[in-house]
Amino acid sequence: MMIALIVGCEIAFWVILALALTTRYIFRLRRTSTALLIAVPLVDVVLLVATVVDLSNGATADFKHGLSAAYIGFSVAYGHYIIKWADARFAHRFAGGPPPVKPPKYGMARAAHEWKFAGMTAVAAGVTAGLLQLAIWTIDDSSRTEELSAWQWRMGVAAGINAIVALTYTIWPKERPGGDGDGGQHRDGQRDPRIDKYLSGKY
Repeated sequence: MMIALIVGCEIAFWVILALALTTRYIFRLRRTSTALLIAVPLVDVVLLVATVVDLSNGATADFKHGLSAAYIGFSVAYGHYIIKWADARFAHRFAGGPPPVKPPKYGMARAAHEWKFAGMTAVAAGVTAGLLQLAIWTIDDSSRTEELSAWQWRMGVAAGINAIVALTYTIWPKERPGGDGDGGQHRDGQRDPRIDKYLSGKY
């Protein structure tokens, strides 16, 4: 039941997002689009309520309950980024918007990009761990919450791995083919302004 609900929430997220962007860029109904975008987080609320009810009814926490918390954590941390990613592509495809800027591939610009994702993963891990800890305190029965503690550890590992990846790009910056290692610079030595906009969060 819980696994099916998690899958259903993921599908609902993309369906609502697609409807929101369709009404904005194809039908030009901005208010309706905004209302739909506001409704996107309600998907997480539904999943959270279902998980709480299941555990409150005496269920022993298992993998799916931890997965539910992790889904909510990643949704909170990555949701805004995903919406902006989809919005830029929808605007380009249907409203004559500029082509989406690709993430930087080389040098410290790439390192900054990786740290951005590492930060989002850390937020996801923190939100997930917090939700799991609240459940552990509420149930107050270690025999029923062992799997929730295991999920806290898994999320910590995921955040750690992401941070290590970002650190490797910082210590050993990836060089542009040809060895110029410009790290996002134009050939004339000037930084591509799109990278500055990307790093400042304007995309």
